[in-house]
Amino acid sequence: MRDGSAVEGPQIDAVVGTVRDLFGADLVGVYPHGSTATGRLRPGSDLDVMAVLRRPTTSVERRLLLERLLVVSGGGPRPIELTLVVGSDVRPWRYPPTCEFLYGEWLRRDFETGMVPDPAPSPDLAVLISMVLASGRRLHGPPPAEVLDPVPDGDVRRSCVDAIPGLLANLATDTANVLLTLARCWSTVATGRIRAKDEAADWALERLDGELADAVARARAVYLDGSDGDWDGLRPCLPEHAHALAERVVTALDRGRPA
Repeated sequence: MRDGSAVEGPQIDAVVGTVRDLFGADLVGVYPHGSTATGRLRPGSDLDVMAVLRRPTTSVERRLLLERLLVVSGGGPRPIELTLVVGSDVRPWRYPPTCEFLYGEWLRRDFETGMVPDPAPSPDLAVLISMVLASGRRLHGPPPAEVLDPVPDGDVRRSCVDAIPGLLANLATDTANVLLTLARCWSTVATGRIRAKDEAADWALERLDGELADAVARARAVYLDGSDGDWDGLRPCLPEHAHALAERVVTALDRGRPA
């Protein structure tokens, strides 16, 4: 069942249809998250979707799904980010959770050269599942609260730190998103609230200055206007800026721990 308040559109319909075609009765539900669920899509937003399955995927299924998503994501107005989880891997909740399959446009070059996503531990799922539950919206299947367990606040904060190495590894190919996600991680660990990326950037900018603030402000502008990003003289220092944001995430977590 589709929640009428959830985002509509041909690309979303194509994603839902593809997952339903491949997994049939083994598909539990499909859920939007992030700005896709809230209706606050920006020009630089992906269409973010999570699907819950009753069983693990096969390598053949993952390859077929990848081939179809390359067309749906590359041929539409917005990039697709699709995450698959197996229900028994996330309910009852335990950390770190396992991601069964992940598609994102920042990985397109790897996909086009033959890489197929395999199941792997994914700290990011703590934040993603929390966003799915907070929105309560669905594209197919029962409400998410009937399918997913709440994530403890401590695991959400911990996941923000554990996600840092993967984010830094993608800085060169997904610059604006990495900087904004690090800003959101910092905001989440410090305040316990999962903000939209532009709102997290605003929160961070109130606490930053100098070239680091310039880098976050540029990432926010790229996200809001959908441009490719003119980083001018900032690019040589981007690794330094990203590591500086990462240090703030770790420091915020340490400050929140009991003595």
